[in-house]
Amino acid sequence: MTAGSAGESLLLRNARVYDGGPGSTAVAVRDGRIAFVGDDDAAAAHAGGAELDLGGALVTAAFVDTHVHTVRTGFALTGLDLTGSPSLRHTLDALAAHAAVTPEAGVLVGQGWDETGWPEGRVPTGDELERAAPGRRSYLTRVDGHSSVISPVLAALVPGLDQLDGWTTDGRVERDAHHAVRNVLEGLIGPDDRLAAARAACRAMAAQGIVGFHENAAPHIGPETEIEVVRRVAAEVGLRATAYWGELLAVDTAARLGVAGLAGDLVADGAFGSRTAALSTPYTDRDQTCGHAYVTADQVRDHVVACTEAGLQAGFHCIGDAALTAIDEGLCAAEAVLGAERIRAARHRLEHVEMPAPHMVATMARLGVVASVQPMFDALWSGPDGMYAARLGERWRDTNPFADLAAGGVRLSFGSDSPVTPLGPWAAIRAAVHHQAPGQGLSPAQAFHAHTRGGTYAARDDEGGLLRVGQRADLAVWDVPGGLAADGLPDLTPGGDLPVLRRLLASGRTIHDSEETHP
Repeated sequence: MTAGSAGESLLLRNARVYDGGPGSTAVAVRDGRIAFVGDDDAAAAHAGGAELDLGGALVTAAFVDTHVHTVRTGFALTGLDLTGSPSLRHTLDALAAHAAVTPEAGVLVGQGWDETGWPEGRVPTGDELERAAPGRRSYLTRVDGHSSVISPVLAALVPGLDQLDGWTTDGRVERDAHHAVRNVLEGLIGPDDRLAAARAACRAMAAQGIVGFHENAAPHIGPETEIEVVRRVAAEVGLRATAYWGELLAVDTAARLGVAGLAGDLVADGAFGSRTAALSTPYTDRDQTCGHAYVTADQVRDHVVACTEAGLQAGFHCIGDAALTAIDEGLCAAEAVLGAERIRAARHRLEHVEMPAPHMVATMARLGVVASVQPMFDALWSGPDGMYAARLGERWRDTNPFADLAAGGVRLSFGSDSPVTPLGPWAAIRAAVHHQAPGQGLSPAQAFHAHTRGGTYAARDDEGGLLRVGQRADLAVWDVPGGLAADGLPDLTPGGDLPVLRRLLASGRTIHDSEETHP
């Protein structure tokens, strides 16, 4: 993969260039930057280096995924992936089969189960994990990552587990109990396993046309050392990693780790699926709970002020309307301390933003707070017959209001939250366009922008994300079996074929070539 090595020139011609101007068929790259965008005739002046005839393939800016858990994604790719498991019985059988082929594994880690729609109508128990994999340390985490089930053998290793908030005797863990289990897992999963997982994840991202990603690390997700592992592997593959650490007011830790901000998975609440997202009124299918809120408006204010003064991005994971109201109040209080201009300049960000009230939308727009959202949440769980409707009733229609956010002036960036939903930018763009709530879909151009320039903007990176002369040459070349729509983007009709990556360039250097990867 030598075409377009750093410091060399590269000419891509006979292409269909999206967002390069009318009639654009060629892109020239020099010294890692876009030097020319136009037609093939004018491109002749930029010949002399490596040249690729693309045979009519589509060229776009490469994607950025603004919410990834890299090591966990790698474990899902290389280990026990329970995404789409159709039943409790199937899940337990999969655990038993995985245990049989991994006798040396210190922990059996399974990810992605979702009991919604299972015929048994319930989640696994710790005793069932024990029967499926006798004597093994088993840890099966729900698709949203906010609750898990553990085996009795693993539970026995967690000091004081039965006294922690979020522990139930059937082996279910959430909140403090879940964090304690993850702390124990840090010592049971070795560095070589984490390194291999990170490599699998980064290669998978490159194969999807993702050139940059935002690592959402946090104390309750993995050890600090994972950040350096992720950076190392991203550099090996050629990806651009931006790391965040989700810990309240930990300015000194942020400086030591060299992260972009104290944001990402700094949790203000949980998730709808686990019924831990903080709501102002009870869940429809469990009317004794409104979920769990983890931060107050005063804590939000103090965190935003501290991060702004330290030159860091502040942010929170926030899903339910009650959590978002607390953040809204905290942002307004921080504005009263620092002024709107200083807060806008910091480009603070919020993850998920699933049930914002109109006042919150206005606050985010006024203060320049980026919404890092996940369109596949809507595709997988929304709609009148989906999990959100089961949990929220008619309130599902208020979730993920992308059109309202965009119309209100909030900058959008798209991420997968992988492994919660799979890596796949084109699927996410299609989901944002074909939103399940009437009136909340975006145009294809808006959605594409959110997954490219929206991602670089969210990381305070103004050097990439656009196919413009002078920008970093982060480019993707696509085969488009479904054809192009009138706007120059692929046809995103539901059920149709999505584009397939042919080549990915980072700063003008090819880092993924499907012909070399799959000879």
